[in-house]
Amino acid sequence: MKVISTLMAAGLLTLSGCASVVTSYDHLEGAPATLTPRTETYKDLTQLPKPTAPVLAAVYDFRDQTGQYRPSPASTFSTAVTQGGAAMLSSALAESGWFVPLERVGLQNLLTERRIIRANLERIGRENELSSLNAARVLLEGGIIAYDSNMKTGGLGAEYFGIGASGEYQVDQVTVNLRAVDIATGEVLGNVTTSKTIYSHEIRAGVYRFISFQRLLEAEAGYTHNEPVQMAVMSAIESAVIHLVTQGVDRGLWALQNPADIDHEVFAAYRDAPVPML
Repeated sequence: MKVISTLMAAGLLTLSGCASVVTSYDHLEGAPATLTPRTETYKDLTQLPKPTAPVLAAVYDFRDQTGQYRPSPASTFSTAVTQGGAAMLSSALAESGWFVPLERVGLQNLLTERRIIRANLERIGRENELSSLNAARVLLEGGIIAYDSNMKTGGLGAEYFGIGASGEYQVDQVTVNLRAVDIATGEVLGNVTTSKTIYSHEIRAGVYRFISFQRLLEAEAGYTHNEPVQMAVMSAIESAVIHLVTQGVDRGLWALQNPADIDHEVFAAYRDAPVPML
């Protein structure tokens, strides 16, 4: 009886520990909100050399053009990629230092507020004090053009006398297209397509065996990591902006503040980046 009581106590402690891990793993429960983590691409974006003058750029939309939806049972009505591409692109353009993004996504709201201001100024005879909106020199177009799931899958496992472990992985890929259009002529000044892989993996271990007559031991532990899709989209957009700036410098579309920066390490890395072949 003493042995059975000891085993039951150990089992209860184990279940209690498992419940603690599941409910508050790594002390994440109740953690405060933080700034969105960024990838190495963001570091390259912010280290670009300075231009002679930033280019006024308009972003009307940067839509999800994949038509992909999350598989069941997650949701058949939720899209597989973020719908906030325009916000991500505007942020990347501003943080690069090469562009000044102008508000165009919420243009109607902006015009409404300007009408309210103009009406108030007209009542006091100062309607000419409201300056006009800036006109963009470049229009940034494009979108999220592809989302390919299960590009690569695999795994490995082994089991011996009811004790085993296994691991699985999956690779997805998101692709974005970004092009700069000269508003005066409609000419496409630069066109860039970038891709970012999305890596997910799972590791599991467990035991399932009889330790004595009519005494079955069963335990299982596992860990899963899924790279956030929106982080992959953001990284692909940031990479596209860097490639677009590099193309523009090489083609003389925009000028560097310091001409010697033509061989800057970021430019060199993205200019000489090999195109992977399937």
